[in-house]
Amino acid sequence: MFAVVVTFQIVPGQMPAFLPLMLANARASLTAEDGCHQFDVATDPERPDEVFLYELYTDKAAFDAHLDSPHFAEFNAGTAAMIAGKTVATYAQVQQ
Repeated sequence: MFAVVVTFQIVPGQMPAFLPLMLANARASLTAEDGCHQFDVATDPERPDEVFLYELYTDKAAFDAHLDSPHFAEFNAGTAAMIAGKTVATYAQVQQ
C-alpha cells in the first residue's frame, strides 16, 4: 500500500465552498479508481480553516492515476483560489 497525507489551509471564509468539493472528490476517488482503497477527509472545530486527508492506494502508480483523473483536475481547478497552503507527504510502505 501507498499512503498519502495532505493538510490544507483554507482561505478564511472559504470552508463552506471548499468542503463539499473535497468530499465529492473523495467519493469519486473511492468509486471510480480501483487503486484507491481509503480516502478520509478530517476536520476539527478547533482548526476551522484546516482539512486533513488520509488516502491509501495500491501503489504509487495508482496515486499517479488519481492525480491524472478528470475528477481530480476538476477539484484542483475549482478550489485553487480557496487554498491558502498545502502540505503533502507520501509513505511508500504501510505496515498492517
